[in-house]
Amino acid sequence: MSTPAIVLIGSEHPDELLGGFARYQQEYDLRLVRSCREALEATHDIVAGGGTVALYVTESVVPDADSVLHAFHKLREKVPTARRVIAAHWDRFVADGPGLRAGMAAGKYDAYLLMPRGIRDEEFHHAITDLLSDWGSTVPDPEVVAVKIVSPARDALTLGIRDFLDRMGMPSRVYPPDSDGGRYVLDLWDDEPAYPLVYAIDRPVVHATSVRDVATSLYGAPTEIDLDHVVDVAVVGGGPAGLAAAVYAASEGLSTVILEAEAIGGQAGTSSMIRNYLGFPRGISGMRLAQRARNQALRFGARFYTGQVVDELRPGLDGDPHVLCTDSGEVRARAVVIASGVAYRKLRVDPLEELVGTGVYYGAAMTAAREMEGQDVFVVGGGNSAGQAAMHLARFARSVTILVRRPALAETMSSYLINEIEYNPRVSVRTCTTVVDGGGDGRLEWLCLEDVRTGERERVPASGLFLLLGAEPHCDWLPPAIARDDHGFVLTGRDVPREHWRDGLPPAELTTTVPGVFCAGDVRSGSMKRVASASGEGASVVPLVHAFLAPEPT
Repeated sequence: MSTPAIVLIGSEHPDELLGGFARYQQEYDLRLVRSCREALEATHDIVAGGGTVALYVTESVVPDADSVLHAFHKLREKVPTARRVIAAHWDRFVADGPGLRAGMAAGKYDAYLLMPRGIRDEEFHHAITDLLSDWGSTVPDPEVVAVKIVSPARDALTLGIRDFLDRMGMPSRVYPPDSDGGRYVLDLWDDEPAYPLVYAIDRPVVHATSVRDVATSLYGAPTEIDLDHVVDVAVVGGGPAGLAAAVYAASEGLSTVILEAEAIGGQAGTSSMIRNYLGFPRGISGMRLAQRARNQALRFGARFYTGQVVDELRPGLDGDPHVLCTDSGEVRARAVVIASGVAYRKLRVDPLEELVGTGVYYGAAMTAAREMEGQDVFVVGGGNSAGQAAMHLARFARSVTILVRRPALAETMSSYLINEIEYNPRVSVRTCTTVVDGGGDGRLEWLCLEDVRTGERERVPASGLFLLLGAEPHCDWLPPAIARDDHGFVLTGRDVPREHWRDGLPPAELTTTVPGVFCAGDVRSGSMKRVASASGEGASVVPLVHAFLAPEPT
């Protein structure tokens, strides 16, 4: 595997720029050039030699380009996956900043930094390593591998396993059985070969028949909890709301268990880059945000069980604990926080439903995005998740088309994402359009699109269809005693039916119709479907849990 390159464009202060990257010399191919033309030539040589560029770094002035942004535009066409940084010399940092920062907001580059003024400028290097880490999480075959998957074919199950591992922050690679990596894993497997086989360090090799098999082998099952022990609070769902509830509950001394049906992070965990979350000026991927929150909760003593679908909640009566039932066991808790989130709505086009996992995907499916290199793909949806998915896909696909039923994106998508989409030449938007048919020989090959205004239909080639269609709640496991609205979302606070009010007063804002059962995040009726608001609700529910668990005054 060739060494990834960092291309430095230094026209006025090349020695200072190169000196600032001296520590990367051992693990990256550093190329110092003086102009945009030389950067393009260096990129051509690197790609022709089978390599790639991880990062472009330029001073705030490039002599042979109309602007730095124009130079980045040309370089982006050559290597869309590379991160792009302006490292302005201290003589120009303040003067050039106002004219360049608007380009960062439009997604034309990733960071505007002050060039190091000496050795050990760790604030600068923290930004650089963050960007290199994000780049490393998008490459098809990472160099540092935590999990080996052995499979003769990249089928839907193999892709699903890898997507789960990506969302859990565990780099993985798929090895053919006859490769060195494949033979190594097969030597550890005692039975007849059966695929896919999954091997993680310090874990036995597993023949996975589902993603859940992998989750259980890595993270355990609720049966490992001492069933004689009742926890203070059980959180159902590991998205932003559930993670925030877990961090605050565990940090305040409550014994806390989190049950997550899929990967930690929920829908937010599939976002390639969230740029409007408070405190992350360069943005943060949903996976990294979720894993940092998980690590926080673990630090305070919370216990996580992933791949565990809660089938039933049996409310406790007369002071008895609530019981959460899964295939793997039961969890008893004095209080329960429902934070199970929402699922994307189904397209309900039967020929396309049959191709889910083989070209058709619900959600961002970050792993599948890497399989779309050089292909034409479509994203259905007009929310921020759809915009983030489109921008991530544009790093790999030849073209990305966003399909929306509405006449414009402005009603449903943040302005910063719309600006990024307008700037990216690989991404286009088709308004007033819906998908009515599609098919292919074993995987997606074509779609039929319909103009909702005229009824006119068009058949287009397509290798990928990513569906981010809005929200349906995960509530089938809840008992009838927990009131829900007409769409299935959980009612809390003033929204619960009046017959459940006490002394003419409604329950607290995040309290359901069952005492000791609370709700936070997207699954709650009336909630704002944003990462920050879900996190806020998860944190806000913990004082209500404390109040419920507090002994009554004598």
